[in-house]
Amino acid sequence: MAKNKLKRFADMATYTNVIAPRFDEVFRTHFKLKGRWVEEIFGNSNPIVLELGCGKGEYTIALARKYPEKNFIGVDIKGARMWVGATEAMQNNLSNVVFLRTRIEFIKSCFASGEVSEIWLTFPDPQPQQSRENRRLTSPRFLQSYREIMQPKGIIHLKTDSQNLFEYTCNVLKSNKLRILACTDNLYHSGYSDDILSIKTYYEKMFMDKGFSIKYLKFIPTQHI
Repeated sequence: MAKNKLKRFADMATYTNVIAPRFDEVFRTHFKLKGRWVEEIFGNSNPIVLELGCGKGEYTIALARKYPEKNFIGVDIKGARMWVGATEAMQNNLSNVVFLRTRIEFIKSCFASGEVSEIWLTFPDPQPQQSRENRRLTSPRFLQSYREIMQPKGIIHLKTDSQNLFEYTCNVLKSNKLRILACTDNLYHSGYSDDILSIKTYYEKMFMDKGFSIKYLKFIPTQHI
């Protein structure tokens, strides 16, 4: 297993579609690509869509195939998993998708105000312990970070099997008067599901096999008065 990880890291060091900044390049500073992704990486002015906590990149790849007129960036710190999506993108010459290996806590260091049009949160760690609430990717702390990099009417999608994270996020959105565009605790029996929402990651298939329903939220992270 260790040798396999080392090989994957060695592979990714040669991949042109993987950006892996050092800690000192993103900690309390501005990464060199901040505000310059479309010019320097994609070479176009198309909208940027992020998948945060992308894992193996199944959603990132599927969305990139579906929407060639958009640019997609899968973000995760776990490089051995990211290798799967990065390799598939390289092998299939997908020019509208890249992967960023960094912590989501550093997202404001990597993207400028208004640079991101859409964010997908696909099965993030629900962080069920109350003491770890601040680490949930839909906590007020992270929502503020997203607001600072997104366009004014940018959209966030959450898919999760966790009832706790779903209810927590609904409460956060309502208490902060954020605009909810779609909300269901059973996606595939809701009428919301389409060919994009029906993309199933490895973890989603695993959760469904265990009988968990899939929850979905679509919202705009700015206040709706």
